[in-house]
Amino acid sequence: MSNVLYTIRKTLKNYAQGGNVLIVATVLALLIVNLPWTRDFYNSLWTHEIALQVGSFNLFSHEGHPMSILDFINDALMAIFFFSVGLEIKREVLVGELRSFRQALLPIVAAIGGMIVPVVIYYLCSRGTAYAGGAAIPMATDIAFSLGVLAMLGKRVPISLKIFLTTLAVVDDIGGILVIAIFYSTHINYWMLLVAAALLGVLALGGKMQIQSKMFYIGIGAIIWFLFLNAGIHPTIAGVLIAFCVPARPIFAPKKYIQTIRENISHFAAEDDETLNSRTILDHDQLNWLKEIESASDKVISPLQDLEDTLHPVVNWLIVPLFAFANAGIYLGGLDPSAIVSGVSLAIILGLVVGKFLGILCFSWLAVKLKWAPMPAEANWKMMASVALLGGIGFTVSLFIANLSFGTGDPYLSELLNEAKLGILVGSLLAGVLGWLILHLTLPKHPLHPATED
Repeated sequence: MSNVLYTIRKTLKNYAQGGNVLIVATVLALLIVNLPWTRDFYNSLWTHEIALQVGSFNLFSHEGHPMSILDFINDALMAIFFFSVGLEIKREVLVGELRSFRQALLPIVAAIGGMIVPVVIYYLCSRGTAYAGGAAIPMATDIAFSLGVLAMLGKRVPISLKIFLTTLAVVDDIGGILVIAIFYSTHINYWMLLVAAALLGVLALGGKMQIQSKMFYIGIGAIIWFLFLNAGIHPTIAGVLIAFCVPARPIFAPKKYIQTIRENISHFAAEDDETLNSRTILDHDQLNWLKEIESASDKVISPLQDLEDTLHPVVNWLIVPLFAFANAGIYLGGLDPSAIVSGVSLAIILGLVVGKFLGILCFSWLAVKLKWAPMPAEANWKMMASVALLGGIGFTVSLFIANLSFGTGDPYLSELLNEAKLGILVGSLLAGVLGWLILHLTLPKHPLHPATED
């Protein structure tokens, strides 16, 4: 049990640290775009074209046109982000909080409420307007930011509450993925889609046959991503589907791995060679023994776990902050201050702050009162209300959906996009500050488990 808790704490700590980098990237973008001597550089930077070309074929192209740097970040790098999310979802379903339906039911129900109510509030605010198509913007929860706020309160927060919020955010991600797949796919090229489906079948078969080569999944996955991009299906969906094909079962059981290590180490012990004390070139047998240990190490960790562990720092420390830096730049000088309390900004703020709070808390209360699921251990309804507020920190996926909704290049929609970004920033900030404040006032004043190590 202690190993399980250690793994959970390590994961939560990684997310929290990623949230700090995300804050820095966002503040930096806001500063640069609002300083007169850096604004033009910032705005022009993202329009430069990018290519990975062999002959006349450019992998980073859409319908024959090269991607801009902004397109590359939003459509290519974010596909890696969603690939990482897909790996996490598969792991959670197999061995995590989603493996037991009863155990996962409370955050699932809460997440459903946290998606439905914000969309309803946004729709009621935007009905009949030009920005009605952005109803999915306030339905997301940013796991890095929300867990970052919880991390500020340290061990005063019950671990069960952190697990609840993490699981809720994962289910939220599933909802976001479904929305992107259903509502943001246009002008579908069915031939390309058919080829992509066939290649996904090859990956799924490879997963069933326990093909362990990560390059097998990454190589074919890159082709599927390109086909999705040019078939009219948003390419981030390819990342999720590819992740579901990666096998979660290693070749060796841990016991077999330990036996292999012992057998090969025993050769060195039996040899008792003084040359092992010096840094020297290994002989042929020594090299083979160490190679067997290296090979066994690769075979005891599943491709799913290995890829997730490898991608986690890349996603948290590079891809998501870069996405925030490229997309959170809002020029405040061109905005009417009243935009915060009207139009698309107000609809998003109400969706994130009020909608998320009511949806998560009310649906959680209903699930507990109907005895569908128990309350998180050591938690109470004041704590649950605070976490419901933290669920309103949308940011990354909210920005992503806002770009899909309004980032078409049309001048009027570009203005709406700027106002939508403002609403996301203000709404997320309000949700985070209010959630932290109420938790700070309602949590125990001392650590719940002071002897527990991080």
